[in-house]
Amino acid sequence: MNRPETVAVAMSGGVDSSTVAAMLRAEGHNVIGLTMQLWNQRRLAGREGMPESVHGRCCSLDDVYDARRVAQQIGIPYYVVNQEERFERDVVRPFVAEYISGRTPIPCSLCNNHLKFDQLLIVAQQIGAERIATGHYARVAYDGAHGRWLLRCPADLSKDQTYFLFGLTQEQLSRTLFPLGDMTKPQVRELAAKHGLAIAEKPDSQEICFVPGGDYKRFIDAYLAEQGESLPDTAGELVTTSGEVIGEHAGVHNFTVGQRKGLGVATGSPLYVIQISGASKQVIVGGDEHLYSSTLRAKRVNLISVDDLREPMRVRVKIRHRHEPAPALIERLSADEVLVTFDQPQRAITPGQAAVFYDGEVVVGGGWIT
Repeated sequence: MNRPETVAVAMSGGVDSSTVAAMLRAEGHNVIGLTMQLWNQRRLAGREGMPESVHGRCCSLDDVYDARRVAQQIGIPYYVVNQEERFERDVVRPFVAEYISGRTPIPCSLCNNHLKFDQLLIVAQQIGAERIATGHYARVAYDGAHGRWLLRCPADLSKDQTYFLFGLTQEQLSRTLFPLGDMTKPQVRELAAKHGLAIAEKPDSQEICFVPGGDYKRFIDAYLAEQGESLPDTAGELVTTSGEVIGEHAGVHNFTVGQRKGLGVATGSPLYVIQISGASKQVIVGGDEHLYSSTLRAKRVNLISVDDLREPMRVRVKIRHRHEPAPALIERLSADEVLVTFDQPQRAITPGQAAVFYDGEVVVGGGWIT
């Protein structure tokens, strides 16, 4: 940005977004801090074995306090925007439904795609902000030759968050800033300290904001109990890849593709979850060699660097956040579906996760693995 603008910064209370606010303020921009209140962390505390303590979790009241404190320190107006109802509708309930159906969802991508950027831009416009800025590690640029806004990987690939941002639209990218895209995490902490921010050494949160300790099974039990709903009976058979029934399980939501522990059966060689069928309630298990597949289908595809897939395209595809992108060919099957064919078979392709397509450091787009 070459001229001062009014920018709404999405402040989570962490070091990254706090540093973004301080940076833009120091550069002379009119900065407004916004925090989205998404989930009442005390809501399920102590229910169905859920922990009583809510400290140290993403989006907690402590984080709201930290964000407000930073806003006061750097002298910017600050607002909390309550989006709990929409978060529950668009993120929490789909998360529960996906697990019950035998898939493994990514709530962070759901939240980014359907809530954070969408709602933040609406609020920003209402308060007169021209753009929003976040603490995500990513880069955005305009490709004048093709008339497209591009989402690019950050300088610090160890912090790359583009996998969770594949659903951003051209309109959203055109109004979004990622000021940390050219920085490393140590540089961000150093800059936070330089600005005198008290949260400069605050640890990063690694948890899903509404699932303490990553125990999603306990969360599902507690959430359904609170709603007065009972967990659907998804108990069924453990079946080998050859069709042999070797045991029973208590519910498909207890498993994910690639899982080895907790299968409840003992054999002479290690067994892994190969496939989960919500319809038949079967969990198919087999050896490690059965976890590899050369193809996947992705639906609800969002394209960023191109406006359409008119012909097959060579890309690298990431099938989970920590997956090394693998060379593949993508081709359109329908208006909403893409076929991905890998050069080499990939391990534990998991329905419910995202497949994100890359051309070098540029995000071509992505979709949800079926």
